[in-house]
Amino acid sequence: MKDIVLQMIQRYGPKSLDDYDTALKEIIQRICLLGLWRARFFEHAAFYGGTALRLLHGLDRFSEDLDFSLLRPNPDFRMQPYFQALQRELQGFGFEAEITEKDRTHSPVTAAFVKSNTRLHRLRIGLPERLANQVPSNQLLKVKLEVDVDPPPDFGTETRYLLQPVPHSVLTYRPEDLFAGKMHAVLCRKWGRRVKGRDWYDLVWFARQEIPLNLDHLTARMRQTEDWDSERPLSGEDWEQQLKQAITDLDIEAAKQDVQPFVRDIDQLELWSVEFFHALVQMIRVQGGGTERRDW
Repeated sequence: MKDIVLQMIQRYGPKSLDDYDTALKEIIQRICLLGLWRARFFEHAAFYGGTALRLLHGLDRFSEDLDFSLLRPNPDFRMQPYFQALQRELQGFGFEAEITEKDRTHSPVTAAFVKSNTRLHRLRIGLPERLANQVPSNQLLKVKLEVDVDPPPDFGTETRYLLQPVPHSVLTYRPEDLFAGKMHAVLCRKWGRRVKGRDWYDLVWFARQEIPLNLDHLTARMRQTEDWDSERPLSGEDWEQQLKQAITDLDIEAAKQDVQPFVRDIDQLELWSVEFFHALVQMIRVQGGGTERRDW
């Protein structure tokens, strides 16, 4: 199994310690997906979010967390029953990890954390000890798994296949519903003064891929978070108006700084401006809400 991990590391072509750590995190993500598949987790939940875009659709930025949505609401759902399967899979590939579940209290999201020793696994993948020892011995690689236990309606799913570390399948949101989830994050995610530039990067990616935005699922998400209280669904004009206001309010430089550590080609961020994002609005396809548009 160690040989498989080494082959996966080589595919990333890491050049720096940060590159090695990013590759290790993504390999742990892939092993977790394999473990969840073996445990039949995807009979109850679907993969979505930025990591789903990266691993299943080729998004060219690293994403830190594994995000899932139950197929139907279940406030009693817990991740703990899947810990043994995750632990067994990680150990099978040579990773020693601690898995813990966060106290959910009143949150609609349950979270678990996979934590493993950074230095130990750098050494195990063949990194010279003088480089591996440049970090404290207790520094951890952390991968977060989150599950929405109260998913909004009006989404569809599909089965996708991954070949690494061994062939397996995952159930995931359709691309147009992934886009709706990302648009909801752009319009409604509250981060205080922090700007989530990664959401805006993904927005550009969706437009570039010509993936349509499912307004029906976006409406359901915004109703759930009380960001849309009308009895009628969002129209193309409603969505466009809200996105244009979000662009006007966006701190472009803060957005760039947020996403830079997660992309290799930061030169593409030079184009980012209020004018660029306003032009992008007209390039986004929408479906649902009684309309479909494609303008460019």
